[in-house]
Amino acid sequence: MRDNIDGLIDDLIAREGGFVDHPADKGGPTRWGITQAVARRHGYMGQMENLPRSVAALIYKQQYWRAPAFDQVAQIAPILAAELFDTGVNMGVSIAIGFLQRALNALNRNGADYPDIAVDHIIGPDTMGALEAFLVKRGQPAEGVLTKTIDALQGAHYVRLAEARPAQEAFLYGWINSRIG
Repeated sequence: MRDNIDGLIDDLIAREGGFVDHPADKGGPTRWGITQAVARRHGYMGQMENLPRSVAALIYKQQYWRAPAFDQVAQIAPILAAELFDTGVNMGVSIAIGFLQRALNALNRNGADYPDIAVDHIIGPDTMGALEAFLVKRGQPAEGVLTKTIDALQGAHYVRLAEARPAQEAFLYGWINSRIG
């Protein structure tokens, strides 16, 4: 049976497509959804048009799955981990983790279920403890509710980006269509 991350990467690469160099994209040229800057940080120095899919998949596993500890989240909440992975790729893992922490704080019934956690953009013992407590206290639908809350934060973030920089409006429809819900 293949690891969940392999399926997530396959889906992501299918959505991101091949080489893109859109003039309004501040990230610059991408291939398989990997920006040139990220590829360079991982040692790829070739033309972006030629970035091998296998290199992109390895970058996704290292930088966007294992390093932010989404693999640990997947052990107890795989649907949530998939959302965090996708959000992390699109917005940065720090933002995705911040969304998770903010959502956990907002959903803890004023600290009755578990104490507020720092929004430090790191998945550590406090974040994992709050996640576990949330899932236990709220039961079966909790993972879906938390995932929807993160989607709501992500959607609001996209709208703010488009409002602050009108060139980003070129991407807003696609972001909402492919990344929310």
